[in-house]
Amino acid sequence: MIRAARVPADRPVRIAFSLDGAPDDSPPEDAAPPAFPELDQQLQPLPPCQDSLESMQVFRQHCQIAEEYHEVRKEIALLEERKKELMAKLAQAEKEKVDAAQLAREFEALTEENRALKLAQSQCVEQLEKLRVQYQKRQGSS
Repeated sequence: MIRAARVPADRPVRIAFSLDGAPDDSPPEDAAPPAFPELDQQLQPLPPCQDSLESMQVFRQHCQIAEEYHEVRKEIALLEERKKELMAKLAQAEKEKVDAAQLAREFEALTEENRALKLAQSQCVEQLEKLRVQYQKRQGSS
């Protein structure tokens, strides 16, 4: 029969064990107990019954699963942060794309306006030359 100590839900649970070098049937002496504060209380590994090999094995498995869970949660948090960064970059790229399209439209409009102004200037220069020629003819005939 596996015995487990119950701990009140308002008290943190700290667990000590070692997976390297310690015999399966003896608890580690000076190991710092790992804590699983990210786990819900009902998921916390319960301290094992020291005289039961099966209890110790179940406890070790539960602690390994808790560590794996912790690593997966950390990876999820990192991936979510990376997702936020990428979403921000995507939003910035889309804004820059819209800005670039707006600038391209403005450039086209200004290029067309420049072409129209150059045409108007050349027409004005031609007209001015014609007026000068006419003026010189009048001056010469008087």
